[in-house]
Amino acid sequence: MTINIQPLAGLTETQRLGLRDVLVDVSNARAWSWELPVLLRNRCWLRLDRIQLNQLLRYIPPDGRDEAPELTHYQQLIAEGSDPLLAQQRCWQEFGMDDCQRALHEYWQSRDNTNHGWTAQRYRELVSLYREHIEQGVATVPMLVLARQETTEKHQIHWITETTPVKGSADTKPCCC
Repeated sequence: MTINIQPLAGLTETQRLGLRDVLVDVSNARAWSWELPVLLRNRCWLRLDRIQLNQLLRYIPPDGRDEAPELTHYQQLIAEGSDPLLAQQRCWQEFGMDDCQRALHEYWQSRDNTNHGWTAQRYRELVSLYREHIEQGVATVPMLVLARQETTEKHQIHWITETTPVKGSADTKPCCC
C-alpha cells in the first residue's frame, strides 16, 4: 500500500479553494454534529466530494461481519481456554446453530470481497476522533482517500487542517480504474 504523506497533492486549484470553505464551515461549527463534513477523494476520477458524516455509512458501508456477536463470543471462549469444539457447541446453544453458521458463512464470504480495510472499527474510530477534535476546538476535517478498484489498497484517512501541506508529488502513480 502506498501511503500518501501529502494527501492534497494532485488536487485542482478549485478543489483546494473548496477545502478552505470546508474548514471555515467546521471552524464556525459551535458543537459536535453528525452533519459535519467528510471529504471523499476518488483519485481515479479526480473527484473530491463533500458529504455529511451521517451519510458516510451509505457511501462507504463498513464491514462489521467479523464483529458478529456469535463470532466474538466464540473468540472470547477460545481466549479463555475453552476447547474449540465445546466453544462452538456453547455458541450453538446460546445463539442457535443457524445463526452461528450464518455468521460464520458471512464472515468467510466477506473475506473473499475486499472492503479496502474499511471496517466497523475504523468507522467508529473516525467518528470518535472527529468528535474529540471538534470538542477540543480543533478545526479539522477527515478526508478518506478511496482505494483504487481491483486493488488490495486500504482506504486512507487524513485529517485536513489549515496547515496540511499542499505541495508535493506524492502518490503520482497512474490509475487504471
